[in-house]
Amino acid sequence: MIKEKKLKHFRFNFKAMGTLCEIQLFSEHPGKADRLSKRIIADVQRLEAKYSRYRQDSFLSKINLIALQGGSLAVDDETAVLLDYADTCYQQSDGLFDITSGVLRGAWRFHSKRLPTQAEINPLLERVGWRKLVWQAPVINFLLPGMELDFGGIVKEYAVDRAATLCREAGIIHGFINLGGDIRLVGPRGQGESWSVGIGHPRIPSAVLTNLAISRGALASSGDYERCIVIDGVRYAHILNPRTGWPVKHLAAVSVISDFCVVAGSASTIAMLKEEQGPKWLEDLGLPHLWMDVNGNRGGDL
Repeated sequence: MIKEKKLKHFRFNFKAMGTLCEIQLFSEHPGKADRLSKRIIADVQRLEAKYSRYRQDSFLSKINLIALQGGSLAVDDETAVLLDYADTCYQQSDGLFDITSGVLRGAWRFHSKRLPTQAEINPLLERVGWRKLVWQAPVINFLLPGMELDFGGIVKEYAVDRAATLCREAGIIHGFINLGGDIRLVGPRGQGESWSVGIGHPRIPSAVLTNLAISRGALASSGDYERCIVIDGVRYAHILNPRTGWPVKHLAAVSVISDFCVVAGSASTIAMLKEEQGPKWLEDLGLPHLWMDVNGNRGGDL
């Protein structure tokens, strides 16, 4: 008779990438779970150090120094993968998902409680556009000085997927990775039960739109509630349209389930950027999803 393995539950909390993070693992051995959690945390911290726009010593800052001056540089294989994915997202979003749009933050300072003028936005728009640079692996060439890259819409989700890979490589098949709401399920809970995951309500703090029971795949959400300002009753979110320089305004929240977190995350962001066309785009995409617009209307199949 084969003796059933007794799995224990371990939880590890940490902060990275400007958010609260959590790892839950089921393992027979505490030492194995502890070693794996340290590997995952170290990898998340590595990616943060490499691609943070806030650190002058990051590789992204090195890229952006070249971008500011105009010129080219060769990137490593990992960065090339991210740039390839950014190019794919740009194409599939009809140019709305654009990692060069970070320069628009120069006009939008959400802590100031002040709207920028169009005169402040227009000069920045001239420096936005994925097609204004040339990407041919492994070399990226900035033809127009003053541009900037921002991997903020990709790296955290990529880190989640890497954490799941590290779990599999370590032989862990029951786990849960959560980096600030970007989630990947490394199989079900220890006894085969599903994980219970709540999707937050974009307008009611501590309330949920729905609770999900899932045991595999990834879940990511985008919304107008993470960073925003409200002026004269109008909400201005941090998700900016790269064509106009102004925040999206139709959808309040989008959640998407996919096999990979990076796909779920980019899909939810693209839907926000597509505004009125977002729900139809999600339907055509065919991934399980849920959305709520600013008027409280809901749709999707979660």
